[in-house]
Amino acid sequence: MKKTSAAKKPPAARKTPAAQKAPTAAKKAPAAGKTAAGEKPPVAKKSAAGKKTPAMKKTAVVKKAASVEKPARKAAPVKKIAVTPPSGESPTALVRRARRINRELAEVYPYAHPELDFENPFQLLVATVLSAQTTDLRVNQTTPALFAKHPTPEDLAAANPEEVEEILRPCGFFRAKTKSVIGLSKALVENFGGEVPGTLEELVTLPGVGRKTAFVVLGNAFGRPGITVDTHFQRLVRRWQWTDETDPDKIEAAVGALFPKSDWTDLSHHVIWHGRRICHARKPACGACPIAPLCPAYGEGETDPEKAKKLLKYEKGGFPGQRLKPPQAYLDAGGRPAPPLGAA
Repeated sequence: MKKTSAAKKPPAARKTPAAQKAPTAAKKAPAAGKTAAGEKPPVAKKSAAGKKTPAMKKTAVVKKAASVEKPARKAAPVKKIAVTPPSGESPTALVRRARRINRELAEVYPYAHPELDFENPFQLLVATVLSAQTTDLRVNQTTPALFAKHPTPEDLAAANPEEVEEILRPCGFFRAKTKSVIGLSKALVENFGGEVPGTLEELVTLPGVGRKTAFVVLGNAFGRPGITVDTHFQRLVRRWQWTDETDPDKIEAAVGALFPKSDWTDLSHHVIWHGRRICHARKPACGACPIAPLCPAYGEGETDPEKAKKLLKYEKGGFPGQRLKPPQAYLDAGGRPAPPLGAA
């Protein structure tokens, strides 16, 4: 029997690596060998044979799906790029420098948080969709009226599109955004019982929701780590020479390889906050930058400390932040809430 089962292992072995069944296959191999005397032809017999086969089929399908994703991520060129720094420094030096920058930024922005006002996952999801091609401040000034009238997915799914358009007009692209938020609300009601799903795979099935939006919701409403690759993040990680990729998905993978997964959400906040306050796109305030000694792009902006201070924005420049209702830690650190829409 051992010889025959050994002889039959090559066909099974082809399935085993793809489906990652090595541990379980070893236990089930004898039973499988007995029932499948000629396994390839009688596939129909297997499914009709008994209770074990459907269960085995299901696990095989699930594990195959998982294994298709994992090799794809490992085989992608992105992680190779992460260990070949565009600056020419060694991979180890790049990791050390990147992590040190994050530690420095954590000290500068200990109160960093998502700059969209929200009280639950649904509000954060809608606000994030609305934040495309506008500021978080404008979204925060607009959503109070929207959520006062349509507080749940059921309410927004049944809303009059023209009324929603009028509320969302200040956000820009209000017709497309109205279609998205009503569409995603309907999808939440029909497919998820009115609850925001907590997985990337499910979130990206909603209208107007991509990976960036999904990671904002996962990281800040569900506590599941993710990297938010917005325009600020893309710009700064290339400026710091963490990667020279331009595709958001490849940037996400390349930067993710430099940090432990547990750091991803806070890392996103630190980088985005720094991009909004100090490291601006056109004229970075290099002379007021706390990570200037670690930055290969130092000197692209204003290096005079006094002139650089005048370029600082939000609480770093003594101005209000973007949230109408910011966390207490931000207020304790000297931050000021933003004014509501229409305030003088």
